[in-house]
Amino acid sequence: MNNLKLLNQSEVKKILTMKDVLQAVEDAFGSWGRGEVQMPPKSYLIFDEQNGDLRSMPAYLPGKNAGVKIVTVHPDNTSQGLPTVMALCVLNDPNTGFPVAVMDAGLLTAVRTGAAGGVASKWLAKEGSSEIGLIGSGVQAQYQIEAHLDFMNIDHIKISDPNKQATKDLSDWIKKKDSSIDISVTDIKNACDCDVLITTTPVRNPIVMDSMIVRPHTHINAIGADAEGKQEIEGNLVKRSNVIVDDWTQTSHSGEINVPCHEGWFTKDMVAGEIGTIVAEADSSFKNVLTIFDSTGLAIQDMATANIVLKKAIEKGMGIDWSPLK
Repeated sequence: MNNLKLLNQSEVKKILTMKDVLQAVEDAFGSWGRGEVQMPPKSYLIFDEQNGDLRSMPAYLPGKNAGVKIVTVHPDNTSQGLPTVMALCVLNDPNTGFPVAVMDAGLLTAVRTGAAGGVASKWLAKEGSSEIGLIGSGVQAQYQIEAHLDFMNIDHIKISDPNKQATKDLSDWIKKKDSSIDISVTDIKNACDCDVLITTTPVRNPIVMDSMIVRPHTHINAIGADAEGKQEIEGNLVKRSNVIVDDWTQTSHSGEINVPCHEGWFTKDMVAGEIGTIVAEADSSFKNVLTIFDSTGLAIQDMATANIVLKKAIEKGMGIDWSPLK
């Protein structure tokens, strides 16, 4: 039956659970580490006059539908009542090339990004970690916390963000999730004194300074840098940390280490490891040292998650079936 499944964001939201996505992303990282997947580097179209860009992210995990995610990032969209990030995912049957699904991937992107941070902390954070610091309290901070709640016993969350309303909204959401968690709204320096630090800001000048990280085992999920020129973490802190990347090509181009790489002092041989290899080899050797996970987001995360959405949509009879060949 040559039908394509069309799924909008509300349908994707009804289907996705963080637990499912955590497992899918972890499995995808493992496959990446074992060299089982095809994933060309992310490509960019830059719209300088419009202050935006379009990114193309194809991937294929054996045994699943292949596909591509097209994502746009336009920071000024809020003034027009549109999301900053919008995305579509297209899945194709690798046996015939037939397109089997087109789905909204905005929410999918947010959830799998949160899941990637959770997987990284699972493998890199010290055992028994219970205190999280958040720099930034936007939507992605929520998904990061949701992922960490799945495997981590969180006692205390420190939040730093000048946006008081966003901080209040996040605090209220956390309390609804788990009322036993102690929440502090504080400055960046105090928030950095934690077991797991999560940064989700789009800044171009570092805000997490070397002197702010005082615990020798702190694990940092650097999520915010997703384009050239963005940088949340001071260079001296990068130098003394064990830097774990999701993919060298992407992180050196547009991840947290992109500025140090472009300045010439950070090179590939300074990378302590790749998250895919760590998952594939069940490597727990980084748990008691200072680590930074440079997360740019991989197409394998999108394809793994999109395949879950399609499978469950078919089971539940959700979405619109459409024949593109008629």
